[in-house]
Amino acid sequence: MNLLDILQPGCIKAPLTATDKKGAIEEMVDVLVAGGKVKDGQALKDAVWSREQTRTTGIGYGLAIPHGKCAGIDGLAMAIGRPAVPIDFQAIDGQPVKLLILLASAPDRTSDHIQALARVSRLMNSADFREQIFAAGTAADIYELLKAQESR
Repeated sequence: MNLLDILQPGCIKAPLTATDKKGAIEEMVDVLVAGGKVKDGQALKDAVWSREQTRTTGIGYGLAIPHGKCAGIDGLAMAIGRPAVPIDFQAIDGQPVKLLILLASAPDRTSDHIQALARVSRLMNSADFREQIFAAGTAADIYELLKAQESR
């Protein structure tokens, strides 16, 4: 799976204005709504927040991958946000989050959803790549880094 198939440059926001976990999730869903990727923003906010309450999506190394499923999404949608200041996400390593990658899908797209989560995890497993993304100055810089990585 190539992440550029599900990510539009306009669905990257750097910096996020939110300063807490719930605000960051809501801001990222709003980015997907503005990009025309999600029809019912509130339903997705509720789905992602409900998932977040069961277990943190702060996977460590400064990264969180909040995700959820709801109707009104064609296929998969992805948004990326870099907070202005790292956010406490109750990550498994106790470190604040420097980058959020939100994945959303229709309820019947479980296989695609899992493949996208796995691809993001593999990509972000590289410490060098993570540091480049964390240091990226703009949304366009983040997109170009992903584009270079995905074209390999």
